[in-house]
Amino acid sequence: MDQFVLLLALLLGAVVAVPAGERLGVPPPVLMTLGGIVLALLPFVPNVEVPPELILPVVLPPLLYAAVQRTSWRQFAANWQPIVLLAVALVFVTAAAVAAVVDALVPGLPLAAAVALGALVAPPDPVAATAIAGRLGLPRRLVSILEGEGLFNDVTAIVLYNVAIAAAVTGTFSVPGALGRLALSAGVAVAAGLAVGWAGGRLADRIGGSEAQIGLSLILPFVGYAVAEQLHGSGVLAVLTTALYLTSTGNDADDVLGRLAGGSFWQVVDMLVTGVAFGLIGLELHHLFGQEDGRPAAELLRWSAAVTGVVVAVRLLWLLPAAWLAQKARPAVDDADLPATWRETIVMWWSGMRGVASVALALAIPRETDGGAAFPERSVLVFIAFVVVFVTLLVQGLTLPWLVRRLGVKGDTAAERSLERDLARRAAEAGLRRLRELQEAEDLPDEPVDALERRVRYLGTRLSPDLADDERRQAFAHRAEQVRRLRRVEREVMSAARRAVLSARNEPGTDPEVVDRLLYQLDVRSLH
Repeated sequence: MDQFVLLLALLLGAVVAVPAGERLGVPPPVLMTLGGIVLALLPFVPNVEVPPELILPVVLPPLLYAAVQRTSWRQFAANWQPIVLLAVALVFVTAAAVAAVVDALVPGLPLAAAVALGALVAPPDPVAATAIAGRLGLPRRLVSILEGEGLFNDVTAIVLYNVAIAAAVTGTFSVPGALGRLALSAGVAVAAGLAVGWAGGRLADRIGGSEAQIGLSLILPFVGYAVAEQLHGSGVLAVLTTALYLTSTGNDADDVLGRLAGGSFWQVVDMLVTGVAFGLIGLELHHLFGQEDGRPAAELLRWSAAVTGVVVAVRLLWLLPAAWLAQKARPAVDDADLPATWRETIVMWWSGMRGVASVALALAIPRETDGGAAFPERSVLVFIAFVVVFVTLLVQGLTLPWLVRRLGVKGDTAAERSLERDLARRAAEAGLRRLRELQEAEDLPDEPVDALERRVRYLGTRLSPDLADDERRQAFAHRAEQVRRLRRVEREVMSAARRAVLSARNEPGTDPEVVDRLLYQLDVRSLH
């Protein structure tokens, strides 16, 4: 088996892990990690050889861009205090604590290398946490905090990581210089991200077509990353800025097909890239045993256990007072997403699993310094990082559902239903208002307008049945049952039509392009 076949196996595993995880009740990232270990045990599976310089620019841009699609700028604006406390301050505190412990445990390890390890294990993984949290029915505010924390702590950790790696590679380090590079890197990244986002948005408006726009959306994260890196800025912060700009300015309400196709496309990209990254954890973890310059495995595991304990403990010791301070600093009427109780804070603590970002940063550690010498204790650092990721992912990921049930943390379904009802009412009122405007402007006949008005009102009730009173709700339920039966019949009819068109594709003299054009029209009509 060569490297290409191994990559195909990981991609296939990423696809299979999603339905398998749902059936087994195990998070897909955990399954992929275990699958990677199983693959590594097979004698014909080669060792993974990924160039470190390609890890960050290939893995992180699509993952960050996909994660931003699930959030909005308003959430970041409302949650700036918890984000600063979790994504910025906690990353620096965790990195400092890990660096101090590793510097004391590993003999001869430069401080800059220890800081690099602390930076790469500091950020929790939003993909693993939100994938599990979404199935547990946690309060939306907790999921929002985990998503916001995951995005910004990746950026903070990677900027700190780059400064520490540069110091370890060059052998020189100064605090003023490091702070200056941090500020310059952030400023350049924001400017580059906004420029790429603005240019990408203008280009998307002109090229038209969902296929071209989705292709452009795939390219833009890499462009933002590359432009910022070329200007000595933070590539990940540039990707985050580009994605936030596009999601806040590039929404076309009438681009139905583009929105559906784009959402599905980015879900697939997120699934495949995440699956491959977690599969690499298992492959690399097995390969690293016995490859650490002759160090005994017991010693490595002891160091790894110490770092894992520090990572988990620091998060708890920071979250408890930080959540309390954030609650006290915010007025009760503010819309910031914060843990409401100590139980929710405990769930947030246990949701701090490490994942893709830590894996990518560990694999991206250079193999050599500028002087040509081997990077100090690279294999040891990678081993410790992978053990931290594996243990937190496996232990916390598998026990988080039990902890949520034990603490009785549940989502605020009443608030969600209220919001759903308000949005459904706004949608129906907007539709009716536009219908009356068109009726007055175009002098439409009353009968079809009345029928269309009933359909619009029915749409609002269908979006949120709570809009109707008891009598109308019963009538709606009866009508909805009839509509479901008719929809089922319609699906059968459209399916027969599609099968007839597809069967003609194999007939002599049939133009496949004509078949595909008609099939596309049938597919579009089936969406309505």
